[in-house]
Amino acid sequence: MTAEPDLRTRRVYEAPDPDDGLRVLVDRLWPRGLAKEAARLDDWLKAVAPSTELRRWYGHAPERHEEFTRRYEAELDDPDHREAVERLRTLARSGRPLTLLTATGDIGQSHLPILVSRLS
Repeated sequence: MTAEPDLRTRRVYEAPDPDDGLRVLVDRLWPRGLAKEAARLDDWLKAVAPSTELRRWYGHAPERHEEFTRRYEAELDDPDHREAVERLRTLARSGRPLTLLTATGDIGQSHLPILVSRLS
């Protein structure tokens, strides 16, 4: 029997917490105004983020969230994303907490809940 992974989500701009465990940025673009040292990342998996086209189309418009979810889930199944998803699964099974980080202001409307669902 395998324990459920300890998955967390946070904004990358928040100060790192000792309980974060492994800290992985899952955005395609580097967060504006954030020094790489300040982010204290263990990994940056650009390939697991929504494609540039999907991100631009979505624009975090609440009325597009349902369709964004459907399209992003489809992207996660394509070969360009599959390897990065497997890397996250491996990290999630490491026995340490895994904190997925994004620069997005509203995590609930971002791709993070979709990733957490995929990894759970």
